[in-house]
Amino acid sequence: MKKGIYNILKANFLISDDAFKNWRFIVFCTLLAIFMIACSHSAERKVHLIAKINNEVRELRSEFVEKRSTLMKLKMESNITSKMANRGVKPSETPPYKIKIKITE
Repeated sequence: MKKGIYNILKANFLISDDAFKNWRFIVFCTLLAIFMIACSHSAERKVHLIAKINNEVRELRSEFVEKRSTLMKLKMESNITSKMANRGVKPSETPPYKIKIKITE
């Protein structure tokens, strides 16, 4: 047991005759770890991008609602009437009527 731990600490498994198998495994594990770290960073980048886009969507949605409410206020008949009264245009006293045309064949 003592000799096995001592051999591991001296790294005899890397310089022995069958060390090629060990080196291949170590290189494989290292490349796998690098690939895993790269995937993790990529996923984190995407999460931050999604959060940024969601914030932008919320801001644009609130701006849209604000502009729509402003437009609705501007389109109100009372608002239009008051603005056009300065120019001398006022609403008609008589309501509009429909013109019907009968087609005879």
